[in-house]
Amino acid sequence: MREYAIATIPADGIGPEVIAAGTQVLESLQQRLGDVKFHFETFDWGSAYYKKYGVMMPADGLETLKKFDAIYFGAVGAPDVPDHVTLWGLRLPICQGFDQYANVRPTRILPGITSPLRNVGPGDLDWVIVRENSEGEYAGHGGRAHRGLPEEVGTEVAIFTRIGVTRIMRYAFKLAQSRPRKLLTVVTKSNAQRHGMVMWDEIAAEVAQEFPDVTWDKMLVDAMTVRMTLKPQSLDTIVATNLHADILSDLAGALAGSLGVAPTANIDPERRFPSMFEPIHGSAFDITGKGIANPVATFWTAAQMLDHLGEAEASARLMRAVERVTGAGILTPDVGGKATTKEVTAAVIDAIHSSNI
Repeated sequence: MREYAIATIPADGIGPEVIAAGTQVLESLQQRLGDVKFHFETFDWGSAYYKKYGVMMPADGLETLKKFDAIYFGAVGAPDVPDHVTLWGLRLPICQGFDQYANVRPTRILPGITSPLRNVGPGDLDWVIVRENSEGEYAGHGGRAHRGLPEEVGTEVAIFTRIGVTRIMRYAFKLAQSRPRKLLTVVTKSNAQRHGMVMWDEIAAEVAQEFPDVTWDKMLVDAMTVRMTLKPQSLDTIVATNLHADILSDLAGALAGSLGVAPTANIDPERRFPSMFEPIHGSAFDITGKGIANPVATFWTAAQMLDHLGEAEASARLMRAVERVTGAGILTPDVGGKATTKEVTAAVIDAIHSSNI
């Protein structure tokens, strides 16, 4: 029996709804497979915790999480708490504190889901976006001076280090190498940002020499949005900075039909610390409590977690179950259906237990 300790942090908005659905599905996989067991421990950190204690998580939060094999995270953000407080109080301290420097966001059009792009269906859009997740534009350096005065100034300093860029570039090339097309696109803005972005380009060319079997090209981030929209078939694996990949991956999720189906893995490739897995969609307070949140992103995120834990069979079974359900038209409203969160979850659980999945 292979056993895994999973820390669940449902956090805000629809986070508790989708994480509850995800743990149910993982427990059904556990029953179906029989040789794997998940031990879940839930932490009530988030905006409600902040309103009560003045912090998003306790001071020893990272130390508490270190003992787990993985972290299953819901969403962070609340309308009555500033966004920078929620993000820098919970999600980013975990990502940076555990050096989860590879943010991996697969995107493809699932069966039964229609892309907003014309004449594009399953197989035409199959990407993995690799986002540098530890520095860059979200390094947190900068400050404000002369607050409230006409001469007030705010600085936001993007930090790019050779070690940081090299390791994410090497991770992206290895990932591209493992995929059938062996194709990588490096995204920067090196025409206008002539220091850090030019270094990105230079390091990409250096690392590329280690992977002669990978075909690679580079794009400016603004041109990349055009290519993603008009020529999705020309892309496969994509690597970009913290900010650029954050934006492009939201576009990718929308092009695949909905952010409700887009997963994320925050990975420490060296496995010194637990990695964290979360859906991309955010807290979505406009639909919180309505029972219509799309749990598919959370299920796909669980599949990423299973892959990271070495449970490839369980991951594949879960994604086959998800694709059977979406292909059967059991969809939440964000992707054109009428099903509830619970109905989609129940259908995926039924599919997991099916004899031909």
